Amino acid sequence: MTSHENDAPIAASYAAAGVDIDAGDRAVKLFGPHAKRATRPEVLGGLGGFAGLFALKGNYREPVLAASSDGVGTKIAVAQAMDIHDTIGRDLVAMVVDDLVVCGAEPLFLQDYIAIGKVVPEKVASIVKGIADGCVDAGCALLGGETAEHPGLMGANDYDISGTGVGVVEADQVLSPDRVRPGDVVIAMGSSGLHSNGYSLARKVLLEWGRMDLHGHVEEFGRTLGEELLEPTRIYAKDCLALASEADVRTFAHVTGGGLADNLSRVLPAGVIAEIDRGTWTPAPVFGLIGQRGKVERAELERTFNMGVGMVAIVAPEDTDRALAVLTARHLNCWVLGTVSRTHEGGPEQPGRAELVGEYSRF
Repeated sequence: MTSHENDAPIAASYAAAGVDIDAGDRAVKLFGPHAKRATRPEVLGGLGGFAGLFALKGNYREPVLAASSDGVGTKIAVAQAMDIHDTIGRDLVAMVVDDLVVCGAEPLFLQDYIAIGKVVPEKVASIVKGIADGCVDAGCALLGGETAEHPGLMGANDYDISGTGVGVVEADQVLSPDRVRPGDVVIAMGSSGLHSNGYSLARKVLLEWGRMDLHGHVEEFGRTLGEELLEPTRIYAKDCLALASEADVRTFAHVTGGGLADNLSRVLPAGVIAEIDRGTWTPAPVFGLIGQRGKVERAELERTFNMGVGMVAIVAPEDTDRALAVLTARHLNCWVLGTVSRTHEGGPEQPGRAELVGEYSRF
């Protein structure tokens, strides 16, 4: 026997090592009712299985499954500082399902993963409540997930979340850059704020350098800084599906990390350019505050944040008015951002790109 063996307690346990199985069980009991709300008729069985089962029902001719995974980044640091955890799950769902719908896929189900330093059942239940709320808004099921306690790897109050979603679209209805044509119109759907991107820069500027108080009222926002920063990401999935069913949508672009120009460029074919007119909208005050307090150049803001545009639809020109009417009826702030045209630089093989032109009306 070595001297190190005498350092162990008389009876070691998983709980003594930092993993509380009983707390995990209590968390499941607390969030169970929330998870059960986020379901669909195709879900087979209930919670607690080793795998979630989903029967692909319906009169599909040639169904194509789409999948997407994402997280919410350092926005979680704001949730931790505010000790508010019932909205961050909604952000997670938005980041996943709004990527799925870009290709025209209807979100079917999502599975989450929560890594946490120490399981506090009420905190975990609050996170899952937000995920369930988001799934209900998106029309998808919360099919299952995993909560893992990581003592020694994460601080007791630390956690991170991620999710994977699956959707379905008919093969001949997949939206892609190949459908985009010169003359098509670019339509914006307004964001609810920062969404879930750029928080490392926002926190550095506002909290670290600016030493602003998360609980302090900010006149430009009409609420506290913390409330502004925790505003949930808009879930566009149902809006996009409704639009695609009533108008000739070529494709969508979800505006996340990289900003409007970079994300729109991802859905443009070679040989075209989408000119986006800054003068068609005014970014929300939070973007201007970050720029002013941090002396952040406009180009850096525009490649970090959504600047007020959370989702973009490219539609056939003759369906512009119809598209705006559909989105307006769904209570979305929407407007024409610009148009798609042939590029005159580099020829037809030049990669498609989006370019912001003009000046914001106020910023």
